[in-house]
Amino acid sequence: MPERSFLLPPGKARRLKQAKEEAQMEVDQYRREREQEFQSKQQAVSRGGAEMGPRVCMLAMGSQGNLSAEVEQATRRQVQGMQSSQQRNRERVLAQLLGMVCDVRPQVHPNYRIAA
Repeated sequence: MPERSFLLPPGKARRLKQAKEEAQMEVDQYRREREQEFQSKQQAVSRGGAEMGPRVCMLAMGSQGNLSAEVEQATRRQVQGMQSSQQRNRERVLAQLLGMVCDVRPQVHPNYRIAA
């Protein structure tokens, strides 16, 4: 994008450019720190991950077998809970729904105006 210094007061374009460069340097520094942190974690995992703990090591290494079994078991428990809740509340909800649908109370809406 071309620089639009003709619209800015003198010195403002220079300050904006300097601020942009400083922000870019901060972003680059943050990116380097995160990359270094990632590399150290990856090395710890490849060494066996003793300092990180076995569960974290297993998750970091991408062991999908046990993790997918745990997720599937948790999902089954949630589905069973929803099904039992549905069975417990089915009659009450149907009665409430039928009551709302069948109990019609005709009334004129407050915003209705009779056309003159």
